Amino acid sequence: MRSSQVKPLLKWVGGKRQLLPELRRFYPTTFNTYIEPFFGSGAVFFDLHGSGALDGRQVVLVDSNPDLIGCYQAVRDNVDAVADALDALADGHQRGGHEHYYLVRDTRFNPERDARRDATGRIAYTPELAAMLVYLNRTGFNGLFRVNARGAFNVPAGRYERPHIADRARLHDVSAALSDPRVTLVLGSFVHAHAIARPGDFLYFDPPYAPLSRTAAFTSYTAPRFGSAEQAELQRVVLALATRGCQVLVSNSTADEIRDLYDQNDTARRAGLRAFRVPARRAINSKAARRGPVDEYVITNLPRHEP
Repeated sequence: MRSSQVKPLLKWVGGKRQLLPELRRFYPTTFNTYIEPFFGSGAVFFDLHGSGALDGRQVVLVDSNPDLIGCYQAVRDNVDAVADALDALADGHQRGGHEHYYLVRDTRFNPERDARRDATGRIAYTPELAAMLVYLNRTGFNGLFRVNARGAFNVPAGRYERPHIADRARLHDVSAALSDPRVTLVLGSFVHAHAIARPGDFLYFDPPYAPLSRTAAFTSYTAPRFGSAEQAELQRVVLALATRGCQVLVSNSTADEIRDLYDQNDTARRAGLRAFRVPARRAINSKAARRGPVDEYVITNLPRHEP
């Protein structure tokens, strides 16, 4: 297998780059199709791609965020145009800073998103719109993607002195990974995985985490919230896939509701699932002092390899 690191294009809430050493201990050595139903930043996909583990395999990458899927499609299909537009935005930010950020967000990005959204919610991203999303992601507060009740992107500007905005090499690496004819991008719910997965497939689920406290919730990266009902539905899908003979790997918080769904659940045990607590680092908090070590769950029917 080759080993060439491909860094994710976007910062994303719950992005898994820092957890990869733990997740790699559960990667299967053999599998059929790889399916990632909460694509987000795609850290696990890019990790598997860079190692060569996906060579010759079908890959299905699913996310319910139309901006995310639209952006990746534009980068896949017209990477040089995205890179050129991003260079221009980086130049504008160097001159205008926060003023430029809000000008792009409020007078260009949100109006263009609205104009290009169809009745199903899909957004037909242009290279320019994709570049704006990458720019706002790189310069907005904590790299968040957040929308209000009307669906408008409303993340404030971040406090970065010299944000790294334009990276043509990374854009090309991401485009090359997504351009493989065996890779399919799908705008849809995680339930799509239940419809397409077959025995022997490998699925990695990285849902919006269940909050550890009432004030810790952040599930608004799309307008609909991912709450307790959705966590329970996800558990039913994961159990059905494990019973079907799929190889499943799930990340989530150690909130009580996740413990009850997987760690202390007889049905989950009978499906062959085990819940491991692994150390992670809390990255999203308004106070830097509270971004520290925290346990997360890795839930799987796969064996754990020794480091």
